[in-house]
Amino acid sequence: MMLRSGNPVLRLGTLTFAVLSVLLVAGGTGWPQSAPPALGLQEQGPQVAPAPSTAPSSPPAHEENPGLINEMGKLFDKLPSILPPIKSPSETMNDLSRLAKPSTMVSGRVACPASSNGAPDCKLAADKLCQSKGYTEGKSLNADSAEKCSAKVLIPGRQRKPDDCRTDTFVTSALCQN
Repeated sequence: MMLRSGNPVLRLGTLTFAVLSVLLVAGGTGWPQSAPPALGLQEQGPQVAPAPSTAPSSPPAHEENPGLINEMGKLFDKLPSILPPIKSPSETMNDLSRLAKPSTMVSGRVACPASSNGAPDCKLAADKLCQSKGYTEGKSLNADSAEKCSAKVLIPGRQRKPDDCRTDTFVTSALCQN
């Protein structure tokens, strides 16, 4: 079963437990490695030790070890910069109260005016609907469309032209806020 939590402390604890478990299980001794077999004949000669260096000895520099443990250490070094800061309970409540504004759903029928590109602008219609009910602004929840035609369409034998009818859009319900 996998633990999923939005709490970064629990995620860090779970990750630490998993890493330590892997280290304890894989912490046994390794198998010795032997030199690869050489093809052909080799002459056995005396082994010559390398000459000692006469340079002043300095403390050994930290060598980069490209292993799994080193990479996980790098991850833990970067972890505080990756995680978001932890908020106090009062900051969390302030954020939630800003998001949860009291709102009311109202019903009515207000036509959506045409915007500059010709599409209906139902935000203005939702605002008008909410203002008619005593609220300041609104958001459209439900809309309705109807085709409105001129009386010329009813003349028998007359060909219908593209500008004889238009589609009107209406906001029928909106979510209003003070």
